[in-house]
Formats: sequence, structure tokens, C-alpha cells
Amino acid sequence: MLNYSHEVENMCVVAKGPKHGPAPIPEEGKWVKAYQIGDISGLSHGIGWCAPQQGMCKLTLNVKEGVIEEALVETSGCSGMTHSAAMAAEILQGKTILEALNTDLVCDAINVAMREIFLQLVYGRTQTAFSEGGLPVGASLEDLGKGLRSQIGTIFATKSKGVRYLEMAEGYILSLGLDADNEVIGYKFVHLGKMMDMIKNGVNAQEAFEKNTNTYGRYADAVKYIDPRKE
Repeated sequence: MLNYSHEVENMCVVAKGPKHGPAPIPEEGKWVKAYQIGDISGLSHGIGWCAPQQGMCKLTLNVKEGVIEEALVETSGCSGMTHSAAMAAEILQGKTILEALNTDLVCDAINVAMREIFLQLVYGRTQTAFSEGGLPVGASLEDLGKGLRSQIGTIFATKSKGVRYLEMAEGYILSLGLDADNEVIGYKFVHLGKMMDMIKNGVNAQEAFEKNTNTYGRYADAVKYIDPRKE
């Protein structure tokens, strides 16, 4: 029973007018008035960072009726965060999004990502807002592609020596192709995920390496090739 102050006890009652409930939000192809956590469904992403901004996390959750059925935790920039991600993935599954929001997910970056994805979910700003029935559990793996590796871009540059591509969406960069002006016009890469799949299936490592090596851009037209990690 609520306790009221003396001033409120002595006030007369003024009737409340509108009682229309919350504004509906789009969830998996339906408009839903969310009154409780169990009313929330959808697949979405959240980005988080730690206090010194040394590392970051991309968190993907697939939520059905308020419960986290699927979690994909991707981290970058800090070696310790990879172990944090392993623990967070074990923690998240099966929790409601409210439980997860109020759980220590080991790393600040992952906690911030959880906060951001919570807002995406409860405000109806999910990837599946207008997808009837949402996406099946396991859909987050589609973001990883063949070999199930995170999409990583790692580029280094200095004023005196210029740019070095180290890793792109296509894979690990083996060499850069430069034109007559020493500008990058292409690169050679190896797709590590595909290569490892072939090796696990019994293919010779050298053969797997060669079959998963390719080029991008005008690499063949380059007048000079450099190893971005050594030259």
C-alpha cells in the first residue's frame, strides 16, 4: 500500500483523461504496445566502448518475448576483451534483456553495448522491426560470412611513410600494389576462414593457401609490390 504525504491526503481527486497506453513500436512485422519486458522481440546490434576507449564491442542479440535466445559478441582493440566476450556470451543466453542490462558482463565495453542494444530493442529500432516473424535463432552468424570470422578492418598510416592495409573484409593482406606515383591501387589477400576450413578438411596447407589467395583493385597493373608488415 502506498504512503501519501499529508498534503496529498487532503487533496481532492481530479480524474485522469486519456488512457491510451504506450505508443506502439514495430516488432518483427507487427505493431506492439509494450507494457512489459515479455512484449519485446527482435534482432539488433549495439556498439560499446570502455572508459579509456582502448577497445570496443559489437553485440548482436536475437530476442524472443523478452528472452535472449542468441548472442554474438565481437570485440576489438584489447586482448583481455576476448576473454570477457567468452564469459559474456555464456552469461547472456537465456536471460531477459532487463536481467542482462543489470548484469556485469565482465567488460565495460560489453556493458555499454548491452545498454545501447537495450535502447534499440525497447524503442522498436531493430533490424527486424518490419520483418514478419523476425529472424531465426542463428541469424547473427550471417554477419560473419564463410569461415565464421568477424569483419575486421585494420589500417595503419604515418605522415612520413603513408598507409599500410593490414586486414580488410576480404581477408589478411599479403601485399600492396603501388603505381608509378607510389599510390595504392590494389592488394593481394588470403581469406583465412576459407583457408582454415579447407585445411581442416584435409587439404594441404600450401594448396589451401594458394586457392584462397586473391587480389583486389588494379593489383596486376602495379609497378611495385610491398609487404605492408615489413616494408
